[in-house]
Amino acid sequence: MNPLLRTAREAAEAAARIHRRDAGRIVLSGATTKARADYVSKTDLDAQAAALAIIQANHPDHLILAEESDEPVEAQLARWDGRPLWIVDPLDGTANFLHEHPQYCASVGVAVEGRPVAGAVVSGSTGERWWASEGEGAWKNGRRIRVSTERPLLEALVGTGFPFKLLEVMPRYLGQLDRVLRSASGVRRAGSAALDLCYLAQGSLDAFWEEILMPWDFAAGLVLVREAGGILARPDGSELEIAPGAVRGANSHSLLEELRRALEDAREHG
Repeated sequence: MNPLLRTAREAAEAAARIHRRDAGRIVLSGATTKARADYVSKTDLDAQAAALAIIQANHPDHLILAEESDEPVEAQLARWDGRPLWIVDPLDGTANFLHEHPQYCASVGVAVEGRPVAGAVVSGSTGERWWASEGEGAWKNGRRIRVSTERPLLEALVGTGFPFKLLEVMPRYLGQLDRVLRSASGVRRAGSAALDLCYLAQGSLDAFWEEILMPWDFAAGLVLVREAGGILARPDGSELEIAPGAVRGANSHSLLEELRRALEDAREHG
């Protein structure tokens, strides 16, 4: 296993151990609010410290972009000087965790020369583990995974996430949801984008869209989906850069284009 992937897996495992330690003990009343319905708990902070300790011990000269940093994402990215960048979400699905809903995970990715090249996602609640490295495939619990068989949108199960942090986006999003619900086999929202991308990589979802995602939400998942044979892109089809923004994904170019057209139709008729 290459050293970057080994570190990603070790760091994600370290964070997930904190999730298991605190599961059922840290609840909503013990968390603080960063913004509307956006929580941070002791578990988030301890899990981040555990993951970062692994990364810093193995790669002391690398940079880190982490969700629970004291700095906003723009300030963290402004310091990126070309060195490898570790992108860490210590607890994706904090609201789920605080409500004892099992859809949460730790996600750790690393970008080299601006491109995510390795990543790992660990679910502390289920014991599932996903990892991928550029050119070496995508894996779940030691088994190679692939995206689902190519199919039309009408037969597709599509993942999504609600823009609950930016309510001004909600009217546009609800139009998109209406259009995709009418065009697809079904839509699922679990509350963890990192897990949604794992499900896309393993073929449990056929496509995915979300209007606002941070780099730590998708960095590891991008490598997983790409190595599993799928596609993640911006709404205009351009490659995902390490920056906040909208994300579109699918098991094939044809399904991605169908999803894009459905989302564009929603905007034109909204």
